[in-house]
Amino acid sequence: MNQIKIFIELTRLNRPIGFMLLFWPCSWGLAFAYEPDVELRLFLIYLILFFCGSVLMRSAGCIFNDIVDRDIDRKVYRTKSRPIPSGRINLATCFFYVIFICLIALLILIQFNLFTILLGLGSMFLAFAYPFMKRITYWPQLFLGITFNWGVLMAWSAINNDLSYQIVILYIAAIFWTLGYDTIYGVQDLVDDEIIGMKSTSIKFKNNIKLFVSFCYFISSILIAYLFYDKIGFNNFTLFFLIFILSLMYQIIIFKKNKPEKCLQAFRLNNFSGLILFWGILI
Repeated sequence: MNQIKIFIELTRLNRPIGFMLLFWPCSWGLAFAYEPDVELRLFLIYLILFFCGSVLMRSAGCIFNDIVDRDIDRKVYRTKSRPIPSGRINLATCFFYVIFICLIALLILIQFNLFTILLGLGSMFLAFAYPFMKRITYWPQLFLGITFNWGVLMAWSAINNDLSYQIVILYIAAIFWTLGYDTIYGVQDLVDDEIIGMKSTSIKFKNNIKLFVSFCYFISSILIAYLFYDKIGFNNFTLFFLIFILSLMYQIIIFKKNKPEKCLQAFRLNNFSGLILFWGILI
């Protein structure tokens, strides 16, 4: 029973916000690709497959991140009690979990067309390179955005078997969305990260952090508005899009650099933001 508890803690399955933020961009790509001539049953199957894939890859990514950051995590108040830095699980078991979870994810990936399979395999480098970014650049959040939103491209290609400039625009919009919310999330570790020499956009823009997050959310919103300009009017999309924008604005208002709990609250609101945009694109 204790090992199950450790596994859940290790994979963050007890914190669904992580895999949901990985899933929502996938759902956007599927909703954007969905047309009346696409079978509804196929769309729903793909939605389920991408959800399962998001849970699996987020879990594997968390374990690998904790393996790489084990020495750093021992020095950070928020992370020192995690299973690896606290010594409750050995590295061999953790590597086994990563490989096992990735193999299950591969079984899901091969259900798609060849183009999507190749896209998925290409994302593996990004996923396993991310934990090292905070050591070499102040822009690990940008790299996370590039990695975390890869599912937008894969979801589109799963239905269309290609890529288009429209889906690339949505991908870039999602990157700026992630750049914003993960900068908010990083504020929680700002003091500890500075002490141990880690880098992040939260540190780089610490004196103008609300301005930077506002810029990221503004660019994301503008790109989405451009992409769906023909839908803007007195309709459902406009309503959902306005709610999406208001949710981003509310995050900017409530998060405080000296109040980690407010940063976490603002960060978690992005689960709602992702859901709202999914419904807006789909409807």
